[in-house]
Amino acid sequence: MARSRPTYDSIKDEESETLLDAKVPIRRKKRRGVLIILLSTVIAATVFILAKSWAKVSTDSAGPKKNVILMISDGFGPASETYARSYYQYVNKLPYNYTTPLDEILVGTSRTRSSNSLVTDSAAGATAFACAMKSYNSAIAVDPSKAACGTVLEAAKSIGYTTGLVVTSRITHATPACFSAHVVHRDLEDIIARQQIGDYVLGRQVDILLGGGRCFFLPQNVAGSCRQDDVDVLEMADNNGFSYLQSRKEFDKLKPKQKLPLLGLFTLDHMSYEIDRDSKLEPSLAEMTAKTLQMLTHATKNNDKGFFLMVEGSRIDMAAHSNDPASHVHDILAYHETIKVVKDYVKSHPGTIMISVSDHETGGLSLARQNSEEYPQYRWLPEVIKRVKKSAYILSTELLAYEGRDKERFIREKILYGGLGIENPTEEEIKWLMENNDQLAIEFYLGTMVSKRAEIGWATHGHSGLDVNLYAYGAGTESLRGNVENTNIGDFISQYLGLNLEKITNQLSK
Repeated sequence: MARSRPTYDSIKDEESETLLDAKVPIRRKKRRGVLIILLSTVIAATVFILAKSWAKVSTDSAGPKKNVILMISDGFGPASETYARSYYQYVNKLPYNYTTPLDEILVGTSRTRSSNSLVTDSAAGATAFACAMKSYNSAIAVDPSKAACGTVLEAAKSIGYTTGLVVTSRITHATPACFSAHVVHRDLEDIIARQQIGDYVLGRQVDILLGGGRCFFLPQNVAGSCRQDDVDVLEMADNNGFSYLQSRKEFDKLKPKQKLPLLGLFTLDHMSYEIDRDSKLEPSLAEMTAKTLQMLTHATKNNDKGFFLMVEGSRIDMAAHSNDPASHVHDILAYHETIKVVKDYVKSHPGTIMISVSDHETGGLSLARQNSEEYPQYRWLPEVIKRVKKSAYILSTELLAYEGRDKERFIREKILYGGLGIENPTEEEIKWLMENNDQLAIEFYLGTMVSKRAEIGWATHGHSGLDVNLYAYGAGTESLRGNVENTNIGDFISQYLGLNLEKITNQLSK
């Protein structure tokens, strides 16, 4: 805390002092001069001692240690926040002015373009956050010339911060990869997995990795593997000191004092959509985040440095790619629950800040859609969404796996009514589902059936170039207000934690 200089009440008027001195003998004036000199010396020495003392206090009480929690809601645009809020209001019978956990901390917007396109992908988007640098679509923490760029996670680790990544995608997917690996294309997940457990020039950088994607850690001769080689990355992780878990039971046994590093891979591929998630088998994003915060807090208890944690609501984006409105909203609400967990942590841990931002918008979502050339009714019908019980992905998988004799009945009763809550399919819809065998096409079609009935519109199955909302919580986030570039978020994290990204970039080039 800054302290003001001492004040003195005994400073005399200069003119009065002169008049007084004129009346005293010269000897007394000399004696007075000596006393003044001695007094000045004492005062100067005292001020010097106090200044040193204050400087020490200022250093010792520089404030609580700093933590940064970067929340990334993949593929989540402003319309999706409106959609989730409206749906939650309807389901819970809340007043029209209900605000979500994100609404309360909106500070601005983030521009999303990459170095080579107005419309970014998740790799270039996350590279902007991680390296504070624009790069090309599909780049994983490399610059436009394909040279590795130091990330905020690596720079934080280099000066003593503890680090973590928590996602609902494969842990090797684009967003988490950009903080923990360097490859020229996002599809090189075989290499990403190895780098994430420390098989590259910097060595191990991540202390906690939680998510899906076990298939990229298994050698190709093991069932469920999706590697193209015989490398056993789980064995490599064990050799690098990682504790490993893959089940809900093992997750539930985790304690705050868990030995780090820790690798948790709960599914072979991506973790389930929230609408499909079996809580007995997979932890939620909020649960994984809460456990990770406990472990990071314990791990940094006796350190002067805190932690950097990146949390991604990964499957918000994937549902939007499929134009699956029910899966989309349930994953957004799961993200909201995670935001609540993190906000509570920030409140009770001064020095911690949370930033929540999307890499891009996906799907071009709109509320509502106009289905005719007549004057629009401007409706949307959330009750249609409420009736949906499974994702379009799971239902398309079940439909293709059906080998019974009465496929039409199965479609009507199990897929449409049981899965989507649709009681009145058209004959054209039944005919299309009977005749088509492409899973992705079926997934899109089922999502469209629900969207039309709910009066929800989609402009694309891909990303858009729209700005996205930017949210922040915690002291010191004022500079993020307004409309900023996605790279500014990486710059802000670097400044807040005192990071040197250039130094890490130089180390990576050796």
